[in-house]
Amino acid sequence: MTGRPRVGIRDVTARDGLQSERPVPVEARIELVRRLFAAGLADVEVASFVSPKAVPPMAGAAEVVAAVLPGLRAGQTAWALVPNRRGAELATAAGIRHLTITVSASEAYSAKNVHMSVGESMTHLAEVREAAAGAVLDLVISFAFGSAFDGEEIEAADVESLIGHGTSLGIDRFTLADTTGVATPRRIAAVLDRVGTEVGLHLHDTRATAVLNAWTAIERGVTRFDTALGGLGGSPFAPTAGGNLATEELVNLLTDAGVDPLPSRLAAALSPAPVR
Repeated sequence: MTGRPRVGIRDVTARDGLQSERPVPVEARIELVRRLFAAGLADVEVASFVSPKAVPPMAGAAEVVAAVLPGLRAGQTAWALVPNRRGAELATAAGIRHLTITVSASEAYSAKNVHMSVGESMTHLAEVREAAAGAVLDLVISFAFGSAFDGEEIEAADVESLIGHGTSLGIDRFTLADTTGVATPRRIAAVLDRVGTEVGLHLHDTRATAVLNAWTAIERGVTRFDTALGGLGGSPFAPTAGGNLATEELVNLLTDAGVDPLPSRLAAALSPAPVR
């Protein structure tokens, strides 16, 4: 692994990790984000500008952002998820300049989650791009490695098509999400062979394969991953959704392999204690 680029980690604990849990007070979420940055993480998804009626644990997004942004140091980036144009307007008004938005490769999930077809979601994506002019927009493609819905097949070509459409709309970068943890090394390889490795991965651990899938991607050249402390998270709207790839598990894997993913103080803080 010598000479490989540093693997970047975007910790999503404060958003994806908490969105399915009982609501955590805004002050506690602010402290969580501050500690993640203080530990050495460069990228943290700090909030979601969704309707608090739809996702109560994400209420108070603007308060979180207002408290966190002034303390950021050079090289640190706060991200926020937005569901639509209105969310993008609220996030940019709050000072966020790095946004994530999700579009599903699964028609079944798209209808269940946002009550739109995939094509209609892409139309809304164009509106978000317009509303967030000047911001970095990361399109997270959910169900990129397969569907959990009976009878639905998702091919690598479907993911490639969404990336192509997003590129034509001016999307800055793409992250492929294994929303319900159906991915295997074979599926990871098949999609990456089709779309290339200039993408991030957002892996879930439903079948305890998230670390294995991450390693498969790293060996192929992927250098961006979303993770959450303790493997927290998962979509409240997706069947069988497991938690995220754990931040500490990925750090431990990379440290053991000689890849320096993070400042040493964070690697030390997240690595397990030695067996005595």
